[in-house]
Amino acid sequence: MISGLLGKKIGMTQFFDKDGNVVPVTAIEVGPCFVLGVKDQPKKVVIGFDEIKEKNCTKPRLGIFKKANVPALRTIREYPSTDNTTYQPGNKLQADVFRAGQYVNVIGTTMGKGFQGGMKRHNWAGGGEGHGSMHHRQIGSVGANTYPGRIIKGKTMPGHMGDVRQTVHNLRVMHVDLSENMILVKGAIPGCKNGLVSVEHSFKKAYRSFDEKKEVVIHKRNPMKQAKAKAKGKA
Repeated sequence: MISGLLGKKIGMTQFFDKDGNVVPVTAIEVGPCFVLGVKDQPKKVVIGFDEIKEKNCTKPRLGIFKKANVPALRTIREYPSTDNTTYQPGNKLQADVFRAGQYVNVIGTTMGKGFQGGMKRHNWAGGGEGHGSMHHRQIGSVGANTYPGRIIKGKTMPGHMGDVRQTVHNLRVMHVDLSENMILVKGAIPGCKNGLVSVEHSFKKAYRSFDEKKEVVIHKRNPMKQAKAKAKGKA
């Protein structure tokens, strides 16, 4: 089985589980992804996502798509696979790769926020707030003493914020909609609406059905401590 699919972030909404609890979820349109090829050492599946016009595609890529008999696609990505025999060039992969109750890792690009100051970028406390402070949101001293006489590497300073690759681990799939080719995952994921994301199977948490309830652990109480507490009138 392929380890993941490419998708598009639709937005956030809410979902009611079987117990009637409101769960904040993110809707992700996974696929349809088209298989462009397979590799054996190591086993990988090459897929494409997001159809575009042929005039917006380069000729080398267009040759790859025509060879696999698929439409022109915007993004190409490789995913590890446990068995390549089930995948052939031209196959269409949809949301049935995932199932409700499993855990996934979502990789996306965070929203860019441009050049920001240190208080917003690194959560600085800021300087004094009095009228004569003149140091409310400024950076302040950044250098060292005569030795080493330079700014230490890693010093938090103002700069570009956001627009970085980020992974959110162990998000639970709450619902799979095969008709709309969409999955609902619990919680938030990085990126803006219609942003490209990669949804991969999580190997840190095993699949757990929604019908399965957590066992209530009853801790044993020490009879000696109970007897002492009773003697002191605490129990």
